[in-house]
Amino acid sequence: MSTDTMIESELDISQLVDKPWVTIVWDDPVNLMSYVTYVFIKLFGFSPEKANSLMLQVHNEGRAVVSNGSREEMERDVQRLHEHGLWATLQRDDKN
Repeated sequence: MSTDTMIESELDISQLVDKPWVTIVWDDPVNLMSYVTYVFIKLFGFSPEKANSLMLQVHNEGRAVVSNGSREEMERDVQRLHEHGLWATLQRDDKN
């Protein structure tokens, strides 16, 4: 068995594929619901209806996924949300 063949067989292909990442906004006791809706419209270009729906999900369920994509893109989204005073994190999308 050659070295190349051995290395390929030891690698788990799923580790090589970058799963999409998601940005999650968490409920907080500080920001007004109208402000959260405004930030979603401003940063993501959501319609007022979609922004309000996501805000209500954050308020009622404690969190909502607001964007998905590569890790780098989600890191940027989290940073932008932090700059607007919202609590946001990123994680791998478990659905894929």
